[in-house]
Amino acid sequence: MAEDGLRIGGLSSGLAVLLNEEDWADNSSKGHLVSYRDEIRNQSVEHTLEQIFDLPCKSLGPLCRPVENDSIHAIIRSELSKLDANLKWQDHNSDGILITGCGRGPNIVALDVSSICGEITTLVPPFLVESLAMFSSVRANACVWKGKWMYEVILETSGIQQLGWATVSCPFTDQKGVGDADDSYAFDGRRVKKWNKEADPYGQLWVIGDVIGCCIDLDDDQILFFRNGVSLGAAFHGIRKMGPGAGYYPAISLSQGERCDINFGARPFRYPIEGYLPLQAPPSTNILASRLLHYFSRLLDMYRMERAECSSVEKLRRLNRFVPFEDLFVPVSRAICKELFSKLEADDGSLEYIACGPLLSFMMDVFRVQAPHDNLNFDRVLDIFLEFEASRSIFEHIIYALSRCCKTACLVLTECPYSGSYPYLALACHFFRREEIMVLWWKSRNFELLYEGFLSRKPPNREDLQCLMPSVWWPGSCEDVSSEKSMVLTTTFLCDAISKIEEKHRELCRLVIQFIPPAAPPQLPGSVFRTFIQNLLLKNRGADRDVPPPGVSSNSVVVSLYTVILHFLSEGFALGEMFGGSDVAFLHRGGQQSFPVSLFLKDDPHRYDISRLGGSYSHLSKSHPVHDQEAEVVQWEEGCMDGQETRITHSTLQKPCCCSSYDVDYGRMSNCPNRHRIKGSRAPCSSIPERSAHVAAECSAGSLNDEIAEKPSTSDQTEPEFGYRPVQNIRSLPIECSMSSATVREEELLDALLLLYHIGLAPNFKQASYYTSHQSQFISLLEDTDKQIREQAYGEKLKRLKEVRNGYREEVANCVRHCAWYRISLFSRWKQRGMFAACMWTAQLLLVLSKVDSVFVYVPEFYLESLVDCFHVLRKSDTPFVPPAIFIKQGLASFVTFLVMHFNDPRISSADLKDLLLQSISVLVQYKEFLDDFENNEAVIQNLPTALLSSFDNRCWIPVTNILLRLCKGSGFGSSKNGESSSSSSSVIFQRLLREACVNDEVLFSTFLNQLFNTLSWTMTEFSVSIREVKEKYQVLDFHQRKCSVIFDLSCNLARVLEFCTHEVPQAFLAGADTNLRRLTELIVFSLNHISSSAYAEFDLSLKKHVQSSEKVNRGMLLAPLVGIILNLLDASGEKSCRDHNDVVSVFASADCSNTIHHGFQFLLQYNWVESFRSNAYVPQIAQLESFVSQLICQSELKEAEDAGPMEEKDSDDMCCICYESVANARLVPCCHKSCYGCITRHLLNCQRCFFCKASISEVIQIGEDAYDK
Repeated sequence: MAEDGLRIGGLSSGLAVLLNEEDWADNSSKGHLVSYRDEIRNQSVEHTLEQIFDLPCKSLGPLCRPVENDSIHAIIRSELSKLDANLKWQDHNSDGILITGCGRGPNIVALDVSSICGEITTLVPPFLVESLAMFSSVRANACVWKGKWMYEVILETSGIQQLGWATVSCPFTDQKGVGDADDSYAFDGRRVKKWNKEADPYGQLWVIGDVIGCCIDLDDDQILFFRNGVSLGAAFHGIRKMGPGAGYYPAISLSQGERCDINFGARPFRYPIEGYLPLQAPPSTNILASRLLHYFSRLLDMYRMERAECSSVEKLRRLNRFVPFEDLFVPVSRAICKELFSKLEADDGSLEYIACGPLLSFMMDVFRVQAPHDNLNFDRVLDIFLEFEASRSIFEHIIYALSRCCKTACLVLTECPYSGSYPYLALACHFFRREEIMVLWWKSRNFELLYEGFLSRKPPNREDLQCLMPSVWWPGSCEDVSSEKSMVLTTTFLCDAISKIEEKHRELCRLVIQFIPPAAPPQLPGSVFRTFIQNLLLKNRGADRDVPPPGVSSNSVVVSLYTVILHFLSEGFALGEMFGGSDVAFLHRGGQQSFPVSLFLKDDPHRYDISRLGGSYSHLSKSHPVHDQEAEVVQWEEGCMDGQETRITHSTLQKPCCCSSYDVDYGRMSNCPNRHRIKGSRAPCSSIPERSAHVAAECSAGSLNDEIAEKPSTSDQTEPEFGYRPVQNIRSLPIECSMSSATVREEELLDALLLLYHIGLAPNFKQASYYTSHQSQFISLLEDTDKQIREQAYGEKLKRLKEVRNGYREEVANCVRHCAWYRISLFSRWKQRGMFAACMWTAQLLLVLSKVDSVFVYVPEFYLESLVDCFHVLRKSDTPFVPPAIFIKQGLASFVTFLVMHFNDPRISSADLKDLLLQSISVLVQYKEFLDDFENNEAVIQNLPTALLSSFDNRCWIPVTNILLRLCKGSGFGSSKNGESSSSSSSVIFQRLLREACVNDEVLFSTFLNQLFNTLSWTMTEFSVSIREVKEKYQVLDFHQRKCSVIFDLSCNLARVLEFCTHEVPQAFLAGADTNLRRLTELIVFSLNHISSSAYAEFDLSLKKHVQSSEKVNRGMLLAPLVGIILNLLDASGEKSCRDHNDVVSVFASADCSNTIHHGFQFLLQYNWVESFRSNAYVPQIAQLESFVSQLICQSELKEAEDAGPMEEKDSDDMCCICYESVANARLVPCCHKSCYGCITRHLLNCQRCFFCKASISEVIQIGEDAYDK
């Protein structure tokens, strides 16, 4: 008990310096160390050392004063000698394993280069490998025939890899590898199968960063696989016994571009499995190093305890004086390190194992995994280590180990928020605050690969999410009430963990930005970060392809770097302090904006082969050479492209959405019944600060609580027509005014941000959208199944329904978890704000550059793609970023302007990009809130109507039709069934503008109408053919049903647009030549003939049997617009000018197929129109149609009577050779062929060559009349 007496904090136990009062007063240096206990029973120096080195009590004799390093060295050597350790590797050859000599040394397991089939390259020696061939295989130089063995594989990619074991007789080819032959066994987590000649389901889907343990148990003759330390079960039983020297080899097969890091035991396993040995034995030095580090830990523990009791010291200083603890700490710690490094230098092959194992564990323990970290003690350790030159190689391996750990670290719910890669990132950041360690990292050959490792974040698979979110809940679910609270709490914890990791990513990048490398010529801060971004972008060229090229980075690296840059640009990160600029975050500064044009015009390697709006860079450099633009920076005033009345900027009283705060119940915002979100899902994001101090200060000029007012392919245009107003406040400045190109610039970060979004974020958001839509579908199926169970299920049917319900429930839970994960990792509040600001900035930039043709064509396509995708991601985000009524109005009006101004821009070479812009317009006009923004935009009002009409061609007719239909929705016959009224769902403004465009530009409308006729005729023909295909099929497939339904919908939409034309511009059919009216008549008859046929009736019945929606098979959807067309023409023919020229009844009666016409109109009259109307409003209109049919029948009978009379002989030479009915009264120039004017005019609508000889027609002359110039 005496030895466990009072301990004095802050100083070493037993290091009392006894001074008499005179000595204390005269000279404090006259003390002496004592080796006995004083009256306060303090420990002696010898006893303290005994505790540090685990020595028996009183085993040390009195030491000389002061304590010398040699004395401590002697103690350490004495203790280590008792371990009987040696510096040789342990010999495993005699115990069931044989390692051949093709490795890096004796008893070192390596890949057998002679066994490689295909092409495998080593990215980081010795075992980070990548396949460059379509399929590559290799095995190791070690085989086993008895015992239990394992090796680990860290997945750098998550594609097709076959990992396992094979005998030397297993053949490797360009198509077959591990698992494709006898005595060859493999696991492939991409396909979730095990392979032994044949494939069987096994295991779990693997993801990047997974650690796959490949284990073989030759005692029980089985092979097992582990994923992150969790057993996937025995994959193979009863494997064949092998004799000595002819056992199983570790072997892998990789498809092209796949990468993995193999560990045979050269470093400690990430997840060691009890009972299984590594193929390569750990170095014997490991025992010595572990013991020395244990001594160091004891020393630090005693130091912590002493510091914790400093208050006791103050009380005793009146009686005694103690020697500072450093007098013992420094010599002991130096002695330990000196011995450690001497052992490692003597056994150089053990460096990696010691650094990645006991040394890294020691440092993690000292630093402490969770905050608050023990920075003081850790810095003391670093100081001691850095005194030794040999520590540099140790730190290199530790940096590699930390980077590797960041790739493989899994989030653990119970460890949040300091989970996942956070501990390793925190330690790395503390390391890199030391300049010598930062330089060491920067000088390493794999600096950028290591940097990517630090930015990696291991994604979860289905099973991982189930562990992270054990309880799920969704609105309307029958889950327990506690599930909702549990999920909200879980998502909050996970959000905090992600936030902590992102915080460390930013700290790491900030350290890299501030780092000034010791290079010649001298570089500026940010140059290293800039180079890293450029090389990363260069490396990831083609990452957005369906089959990415080899070498691309992990998606998590791209996402992490994007998140860091977004935070820097949106929330600020002291760039202004480093470079002397503004302290306000770049995206929120407002006022004068600028952008260096040189970013687009330089042929940098990382952007040379990126597609531009005008084509490839090599093509543009020849067709659009730029002279002096490289030395310019474009400048403009924020919002200069918006109208004065609607302009909202960071300088106006009303702020953009990204700099305003709203107290809105987002849970009530969604009007779409298919949108399901987790109640309280906003809570995890609310803990993140809503706005940085810089952003708040910038926007404080106006009220942030302003009241929210919710308000209900080819082109004939020339390039100059795409400007709607003179560009003001735009000027160019010499590039010298901007920051030096040697450092990172905020404009460059924005450029990189958009490309990173394109290759990394867009696929993630697409996947999130997939899970959101599937969640809605499975919830609907689950609810339907529950309804069936409640109503009529019993017996076997009940059992089957319950099984189906369980399946649906599991799918819903999986979708809910994935949606929650994407919301946590991608949709935090500050990220939404940054994305909105980036959209706003980019849209204005593109509008400004569109005024400079020579520059606009050089803009990369990803600018436009990222802008559009980011806009729609924000629009559909759950929870909503802001109310839809102000989403565009407060900041993104320029986006709508750009859509309308450039979806038909001939300077954009990519038809897919034009389709993207057109599809965006098609989506936005569906919603009343966004349609209001279109109606209040001056540029949109001036350009949209004519641009839509001119874009109706063979490529873009579907989105144009959808837009026209939505703008004119609710005005047609029978459209009120679904509550579609022109006041609530359509745009009266755009209907008027479309009418004016059709009337004022007859050539444009004529071209549009011709395309409309042709397209509707084609869709009806395709519909007829599709019905015939369905009828001929013995078994109706879903594909055929979907095809018929889609074509039918398109036909209905086109008919509605045609109905709108007859209502708004009837004179195009009733006045002038009767060509349009006759084509319209033929189209109506053709459509009625098909829709009333028996084939359609069978198709209708077939679809209903397959539980298709009645809206998809309702004939009234097509019949109603046909009726509306006839009624519109009848109403308009009341005008004298129209009635005297073209009579609707006469044109219908003049058709040859009178019986078909009568049958079709009788079908219209007998149709049950109650299904298409809410009331009896259709009765007067049907009566009008009956009157028309009666007149038609009368005229048809008169025509038949006339035809039955004596025929007047006509000269065949004067008859039209096309229709053989009319007189040939038109002559073609220059070929002089003759035809009737009606036939040749209709022919020339689609072809400008002679009908007979194919000569180009320059003129049509009506015989006997003035020439008509075509």
